[in-house]
Amino acid sequence: MFSRNDVWWENREIADPEERRDGAGPKRWVAYERGGSIEGYAVYRHRPGFEAGTTNAELRVLEALGTTPEALRDLWAYLLAVDWIATVKSYLLPPDHPLFLLLATPRRMRYRMGDGLWVRLVDVGAALSGRSYSGEGSIVFDVADEFCPWNEGRWRLEGGRAERSKDEPELSVPVQSLGSALLGGVSFGALRRAGRGAELKEGAIERADALFRWDRHPWCPEIF
Repeated sequence: MFSRNDVWWENREIADPEERRDGAGPKRWVAYERGGSIEGYAVYRHRPGFEAGTTNAELRVLEALGTTPEALRDLWAYLLAVDWIATVKSYLLPPDHPLFLLLATPRRMRYRMGDGLWVRLVDVGAALSGRSYSGEGSIVFDVADEFCPWNEGRWRLEGGRAERSKDEPELSVPVQSLGSALLGGVSFGALRRAGRGAELKEGAIERADALFRWDRHPWCPEIF
C-alpha cells in the first residue's frame, strides 16, 4: 500500500519554500480534535487581494482529510467560512467527495476532471486475487492483452482468487477495461455501453458489478 514516510512528509507536505507558493502566503495548518484525539487536519494558503472596493482573495486548500465524516464536514465548514475570501480552490479531490453534497448552493462550484491513479495489469491473476470483493460468486473472463500476452485467455474469479480456466467465458474484456474496473471506480455495465467489453452470458455483467462494487471511488491524494 502506498504511504508517506518521514522523508516524504518533511519534503512534500511540511516543507514550504517560497517557489511553491505562487503568489500566496505560507502554509497554514488546522487540526480537528475530539475527545483528546486528532481526527483530521487541513493545510491551506491564503492569497490576499482587493479590487474595486471588494475582496478577490483566494483560499487554496492543499489537503483536508478526516478519519470520520464529522471531522471532514467540520474542516470544510471552517475552510469555507474564512473571512474575506472570494474563491476557494482545492486540488486532487475524489469524484465522490462529500463536498459535492455539503454545499448550500452546489451550482456555484466549478470542477475539472483530471488524471488520477493509472492502473495497468501486468499480472491479471495476481491483480484480481489481491483485492477484496463485495460478495460471493464467480465469473469467467476472457481477457485480451497484446502487450502482455501471458495475460491472454480465460480467468475464473471465485472466492477472491483468480486462476486460469477452461470454462466457457462469460465476459470478454480487453485488459485496459479490466484495469478500469479493478479498483471499483468504473462498472462493467458502463464499459459495455462504451464498447469496451462484451457480455457473453446473460447476467454476467450484473454479477461482475456486484462483485467489484465498492462504497467509495478509488482515490490517491498524492502525485508520485
